[in-house]
Amino acid sequence: MARSNRQSNRGRTSRRAVYETLRRKVLTLELPPGAALSENELAAALGVSRTPVRESLILLSQEGLVQIFPQVGSFVSRVDPAKVADAQFLREAVELAALGDLPAELDPELVDALRHNLAEQRRPGLALEEFFELDEAFHQTLLRLSGHGSAWATVVSAKGHLDRARRLGLYDTASPAGFADQHVEIFDAVLVGDLALAHAAMRTHLRAVFDDVERIRARSPELFATDSGTVPVRRNVVVWE
Repeated sequence: MARSNRQSNRGRTSRRAVYETLRRKVLTLELPPGAALSENELAAALGVSRTPVRESLILLSQEGLVQIFPQVGSFVSRVDPAKVADAQFLREAVELAALGDLPAELDPELVDALRHNLAEQRRPGLALEEFFELDEAFHQTLLRLSGHGSAWATVVSAKGHLDRARRLGLYDTASPAGFADQHVEIFDAVLVGDLALAHAAMRTHLRAVFDDVERIRARSPELFATDSGTVPVRRNVVVWE
């Protein structure tokens, strides 16, 4: 019985690891929008059987990050502007409301963490994916500062399409300096207690993604979903090294 339980636990761990790996590769655009997905090749690349890959693809399809077409195959979903807008609505609702709950006395450890985060955003040679992680940490820490840190998990679970749109915009600009400046403006307003300015700066910052989406969509429409419901054509399977 103990051996059976250990095998069951290992199986669950394997499935979770495969799911998290594939989800990360979709969100970071390593598996880009529209990429064809082969269970066999993904399993070989990850060193697992097809079963955890198949189960992971089903989970990702439930999140809207993968599309599965019977008799055709599985594909990374294209970025859906409607889902980007829905996730942005949720994110604004949570983060703007949280600013209104900032205490009069800010937690000094969290303030120091935010200062360190902003300094890291200015570090020379910072990779774009590193900046994205710092951006995520900045917003999560602001929620913690207001006492709503646990709300971040809800935001994360809803913003897969939004995160891909943000990365497309970030990679397109090639420099995160403008976004870092916006973070500083938000933080400075929070420190002096100017919640109206912090609110306005946060709204502007969060909505910048829409300009990126429209610019990239005009140039690369193949990365975005349409209303046609067209079944994609399988081409070369994308597998990472």
